[in-house]
Amino acid sequence: MRLYKVIHRAPFRVAKITKRRQQLRFKRAMVALKIALAQEKQETKEMLHIYKRYTQGNASKEELHTANEQFLDILKGLGLGVFAVLPFAPITIPLVVKLGHWVGVDVLPSSFNINKSIKEIDQQVAKEEAEEKNQK
Repeated sequence: MRLYKVIHRAPFRVAKITKRRQQLRFKRAMVALKIALAQEKQETKEMLHIYKRYTQGNASKEELHTANEQFLDILKGLGLGVFAVLPFAPITIPLVVKLGHWVGVDVLPSSFNINKSIKEIDQQVAKEEAEEKNQK
């Protein structure tokens, strides 16, 4: 009954606000994904550089340890890629992540476990929107 009163009073306003909220939530999610993928790319480049130095005998044990951790992150991403190919991926991937969290296993790569504030993501969204306007 309460929802009916809100919609009855201002249906266009409510629809407009809801649409804008969903767009903003989607942009935040995409920017967070972009940041995570950029971080993963950078870490993978560093890993390959460390492995190259290791083959030449110039890498330390600590560097090799960080490279091996990044390699495990890549394997985690490949494991989730299997679920992305299967049908009902939008259901199975969050289910696997939640089940892994419940059991105590980290299923996501480390770069996807970012805890950035909404303000930082909003600043990134505003920056990208400004860049899009400048390109037009």
